[in-house]
Amino acid sequence: MPQNSIEILQIPKLQTRERLLEWVIGKLGTVSTRNGVKKAIKKGLLFVNEEQANSATFIYGGETVSLLSDKSAQSKPEIDLKLEVLYEDDELAIVSKPAGILVSGNKKWTLENALSSNLKQSTQADFLPNPEPIHRLDYPTSGALLIGKTAKSVIQLNQLFEQRKIQKTYFAVAIGEMPNSGMIESRVWEKEAKTHFQLMNSVVSERFTKLNLIKLQPETGRKHQLRIHLSEMGNPILGDLKYGTEGLVLKGKGLYLHAYSLEFASPTTGKMVFVEASLPKKFGKLFEIKSSK
Repeated sequence: MPQNSIEILQIPKLQTRERLLEWVIGKLGTVSTRNGVKKAIKKGLLFVNEEQANSATFIYGGETVSLLSDKSAQSKPEIDLKLEVLYEDDELAIVSKPAGILVSGNKKWTLENALSSNLKQSTQADFLPNPEPIHRLDYPTSGALLIGKTAKSVIQLNQLFEQRKIQKTYFAVAIGEMPNSGMIESRVWEKEAKTHFQLMNSVVSERFTKLNLIKLQPETGRKHQLRIHLSEMGNPILGDLKYGTEGLVLKGKGLYLHAYSLEFASPTTGKMVFVEASLPKKFGKLFEIKSSK
């Protein structure tokens, strides 16, 4: 196997030959998408039986696929942004994402580019010089964000998300009259999406009639799911410039949506991890905040 491999796959017996590019999609934790696999092949990072693969490589079953570390990715720019670290061990971390910053992307000013200067480098052999966010929070959303510090933990944590074994709890301020609790179920981006909600507190508002502090627990993780679901229900999130109701959009205060907690069994220790990210001060200015659990 090539040295500095960060992931290795043993291909099972196949009925017919398959193109490597198609077969490997979703099977590698660090490059799980088609675009990611294509980039890895283009950079010469994928090997089959110790031979460098290309986009025309076919597999027949029984081969060993190796993914090498991307040395070019190790020179990502760092930004001077102090993050609150809510939890950290040698494999993973949870940080509090501020509102108004991208999690990752091509721009320099992303939370991802601040991770290496805020987290301790893992002592594991497959440590990542640039720790990786496991999921996404929208640009205007604040709160708990899960980070992988090793190649192995990135794979395992992604699997936990796929298996829906990570419980996420959000808090939001929604506008208008609404039930005390329930489940919102609809298709978001042509995929099934489910969100449980619970009304925690309400205040009368001259402009918005009523503002509600609600706890949200999504079963699925579609893009903008919570914002879309509450908008569809007729209770858009306060400050939502994209899905808010015309005439009822609060500007200048940001989006009142916060990723409050994460709960899961650590894939390395098996112990339960439960971490809370305190609600932003702007929530406390509207409601008397009490313990949510």
